[in-house]
Amino acid sequence: MSAGSGKLKGRVAIVTGASRGIGRAIAVRLAEEGANVVVNYNSSSEHAEETLRQVREKGVESMTFKGDVSNSRDVQAMIDATVARFGTVDILVNNAGIVFRRKFLESIEEEWDRTMGVNLKSVYLCSKAVAPIMIRQKHGKIVNISSISGLNAPLSALETPDYTASKAGVIGLTRSLAVNLAPSVHVNVVCPGATETDMLGTMSEEGRRNRIAEAPLKRIGRPEEIAAAVLYLASDDSDFVTGETLVVSGGRPLT
Repeated sequence: MSAGSGKLKGRVAIVTGASRGIGRAIAVRLAEEGANVVVNYNSSSEHAEETLRQVREKGVESMTFKGDVSNSRDVQAMIDATVARFGTVDILVNNAGIVFRRKFLESIEEEWDRTMGVNLKSVYLCSKAVAPIMIRQKHGKIVNISSISGLNAPLSALETPDYTASKAGVIGLTRSLAVNLAPSVHVNVVCPGATETDMLGTMSEEGRRNRIAEAPLKRIGRPEEIAAAVLYLASDDSDFVTGETLVVSGGRPLT
């Protein structure tokens, strides 16, 4: 059973890209607070099932949904399946993301398009699909996951152009959605710094050392620390917060 305070008891949350890393930590943290969770994934059913197991250990209901959130048909099918199972959607966490670690002159058009699709278009599609439900019920929380790469970040966070552009776009889209969907729906964005995930594992050791050196707190973040920020924005604790950017990076943009 959940060891949390139950501040999300009975609510229904969708977490995209929830099969591992930050997405898994978010799904488990929301479940710990009583939310029923839809675990979206696009590739590894094995990893998604592990997230499902951890979520259900918290004493809530959960289901997996395989779908490409950059595809509008898959997104609508996911929303329809969620409503059929749970009756509504109260919380959407747009977490799905990818990165191709190429600098500008080595970048590839197809990778640019895929990055924009997964990192940015998916936020638009998923938010548009759930917004009518949330407006109709007069409440809803949308939390988008961007990155310090989308901010005035250290140079090392700006090396990958497609990733940087997509994450800056998520911040801008969040602000626009907050205006468009108010007052019924709160829309905010979390910007993690370097965090212990599989994505970080694709980084060179030099890159990892640089990111630790740039952070005043001198370490890499943990997925659970990002999940704690998401919980705040998904709960009633943030009912007077919308269109805001919450940076969780060990202070890295300060350098």
